[in-house]
Amino acid sequence: MMKKAFELNINHVRSFISEDQIQKLSSSVKEKLEMVHQKSGPGSDFLGWVNLPSFITEQDFEKIEQAATGMQKKTEAVVVIGIGGSYLGAKAVIEALSHGFISRSSGRKYPEIYFAGNNISEDYLSELMDVLEGKEYGLVVISKSGTTTEPAIAFRILKDHLEKKVGKTEAGKRIIAITDAHKGALRSLADREGYETFVIPDDVGGRYSVLTPVGLVPIAIAGFNIRTLVEGAREMEEKTSAEHGLDDNPSALYAAVRYLLYRSGKKVEILVNYHHKLHFFAEWWKQLFGESEGKDGKGIFPAAVDFTTDLHSMGQYIQQGERILFETVISVKHPERTLKIPEDPANLDKLNYLAGKRIDEVNKMAELGTLLAHVDGGVPNLKISLERLDEMCLGQLVYFFEKACAVSGYLLGINPFDQPGVEAYKHNMFALLGKPGFEKETEKIRKNL
Repeated sequence: MMKKAFELNINHVRSFISEDQIQKLSSSVKEKLEMVHQKSGPGSDFLGWVNLPSFITEQDFEKIEQAATGMQKKTEAVVVIGIGGSYLGAKAVIEALSHGFISRSSGRKYPEIYFAGNNISEDYLSELMDVLEGKEYGLVVISKSGTTTEPAIAFRILKDHLEKKVGKTEAGKRIIAITDAHKGALRSLADREGYETFVIPDDVGGRYSVLTPVGLVPIAIAGFNIRTLVEGAREMEEKTSAEHGLDDNPSALYAAVRYLLYRSGKKVEILVNYHHKLHFFAEWWKQLFGESEGKDGKGIFPAAVDFTTDLHSMGQYIQQGERILFETVISVKHPERTLKIPEDPANLDKLNYLAGKRIDEVNKMAELGTLLAHVDGGVPNLKISLERLDEMCLGQLVYFFEKACAVSGYLLGINPFDQPGVEAYKHNMFALLGKPGFEKETEKIRKNL
């Protein structure tokens, strides 16, 4: 039994798909789950994440923690440079665990974490350097090749800025490179300059890399407990193993239900949260499922909303728009803080009926009321309940979705571990920028334009 309860509730999809449909899919789901564990399906070269939580050693933890401590002592800010899976997992966990308003760097205990290399906005980088000008900072650059355009541009600019600020030798002591073990531009540079390095495993793709140094190094620098995060993932690894049947395996059950909903015409899945700190977790989830499933003309489109905020915008469409939607709600049982609504003698806002109640009680009733309304309106709802928002539960949640995504991809009959469509925009961009080797593409695009 998991130390902190993780519950998947599918009661509010039963009016849309039957128990008989779920059970008929059971043998197929078991087959796909075994393909994941036996590494016998498409993309099997990228299944290193499956047993990763169990394979992380004490030596691995110590190396990451020592590097994090070293960076914490030298800096008051750290910029994590990466795109896609090279930053989204770390940002998701750090945002979920951080104070929403007060910088964790207050008192210089932990550095403030900034992110770069995930866009090509001139204003973004310029404004980031405005902030860094007055801070002692370091860099964590994450790239297997070292040549991915967005992070490569950001690293070139920020490395130059840091070297001019503190000198080349000192800058080299404040840069951590997370890259390929043996090859690539970043590996060559790191070896030449003597940067501290960590390896991106060859058999783990970016969107499945949260529990590798890609995610663990930034999370540790931010001051959070990576051992507990991994412990939560280990518990979910065991809970979702191939030995567990459909009724006792939350990842397999989630994959089965969403596949049946997809076949019934529900083409869009909305990840719903009622806790503002889960916003970037949804961004990580969108990449995980969008990049894994969206190919060969197939796949559920992943979207996300922050409730109750988005009930005042997207809520109208969800309630009464096209019936192509279903929702997966992440519910946090226990917030970290307690805040009650006071009595007001004038009661002009007519809220005295709520006096003495916790804000969270109101939030939970909004959650339940919305779920019931949306189901009545033709939108199936799955619900994931977390005990609280901490490292243990986030580790469980990350691994739960990773395993479910793999099984779901195999149910669709696609390779959930490649992303050939991502290259299309790059070829056009390189041709338009005049990159050597793309002359024919440049000529073709100019004719089309």
